[in-house]
Amino acid sequence: MSRSAGLRAEGVESEFGRRAARAETLASRAPASEEPLRFAAGLYRAQGVLAAAIGEAHAEEPLTGHLDEDLDRVLDRAPTILRYAAESGPDALAAQARIRSEDLPATRRTRLLVYWAGDSSSREDYVSRAVLRPYVETLRALPVPPDRPHRQGRCPFCGGLPWVSARREGSMMEGARRLLACALCGGEWPFPRILCPACGEQDPARLPSFSTEAHPAVRIEACETCRRYVKSLDLSEDARPIPEVDDLVSLSMDLWALEEGWERIEPGLAGL
Repeated sequence: MSRSAGLRAEGVESEFGRRAARAETLASRAPASEEPLRFAAGLYRAQGVLAAAIGEAHAEEPLTGHLDEDLDRVLDRAPTILRYAAESGPDALAAQARIRSEDLPATRRTRLLVYWAGDSSSREDYVSRAVLRPYVETLRALPVPPDRPHRQGRCPFCGGLPWVSARREGSMMEGARRLLACALCGGEWPFPRILCPACGEQDPARLPSFSTEAHPAVRIEACETCRRYVKSLDLSEDARPIPEVDDLVSLSMDLWALEEGWERIEPGLAGL
């Protein structure tokens, strides 16, 4: 492995640490969301440890991007994340992590490969996503393309689903740019503002958005055709927030959307 590739792999651990620090800062400022933010900070740190181990393994034998070939280097260290989720996660996630902790090695391997294949039934497999993210984010840093299926509205690098959207400052002509953030590799990609990432609906009349005075920079970008939505954060005036972390401050909006019959395209860090 080249020195530059090694530095890129090391940077993944630092990125998880940056997210953890942001979550801890927000936890001290947002009492209503303190618990999920503290959980997110711990999860990021556990994922950072796994990313560092994967980077070290890559130095000895390069990653291929084929999960069936690379999986042993992930599985050896996955129990750290499972244990943390079982001990500190929200009730539903903790229960799922405890069950997964008892899996036989062959079952644990199969679950991750099923998630990797993009089977629709695995969309909300939070545990697999949490375990695989350090691996996929390391692939993106190297970069080594993963052998995952790619579909419309998904991440162009790894095929992951978007779990949050950011509106960042653009040119005078284009206005704020809409960027989707991948729940699996952590990357962002530009996406049309008037288009549903889940089903491709592009009729503005069927793409409502909802906001609240409690969280003025956040809105629910929904689709009446598929009844799905993505949470969107406006970063056009303040670029300091990290969308996937700051998303947790407005969990009340996800609870409202759930009550109204909307389903998030991909659950956030709190499982909502």
